[in-house]
Amino acid sequence: MSGEPNDEELEKLRQEKMEQMQEQGGQGQGQGVDEEAMEAQREQREAQKKAMLRKHLTDEARKRLNTVQMSKPDFGDKVEQQVLALAQSGRIQGKIDDEKMKQLLKELQPDKKSFDIQRR
Repeated sequence: MSGEPNDEELEKLRQEKMEQMQEQGGQGQGQGVDEEAMEAQREQREAQKKAMLRKHLTDEARKRLNTVQMSKPDFGDKVEQQVLALAQSGRIQGKIDDEKMKQLLKELQPDKKSFDIQRR
C-alpha cells in the first residue's frame, strides 16, 4: 500500500461527498420555505401598518414622521407605534395633522439633560 488512494477510492469519496451536499441542500430548502412564509407575513404586517398610518395621518404628518424615522429610527418607530396604538384603541378622531404630530413628538421626546459646567 503506497498511501495514495486509487481512482476507485477517489470516486467513492467524491460520491459520498456529493450525497452529503445533496442532503444538506434538501434541509436548507425546507428552511427556505419557512423563511419565505415569515417574510410574507412580515411584509403583510408592514402593509397593514402603512395603510393604517395613511388612514389616520395627513400627508404633512406622514412626511414629518418619515423625516423623524430617517434621522432617529428608534424614536421614529416609537412614535409610529404610539400612533398605531392610539388608532387601534379608537382615541383618534379624524386625522392627525402636522400640529398634532408636533405635539405628539414633543410628548414622546425624552427629556434633554442639561449640563451646567461651572469654571472656577
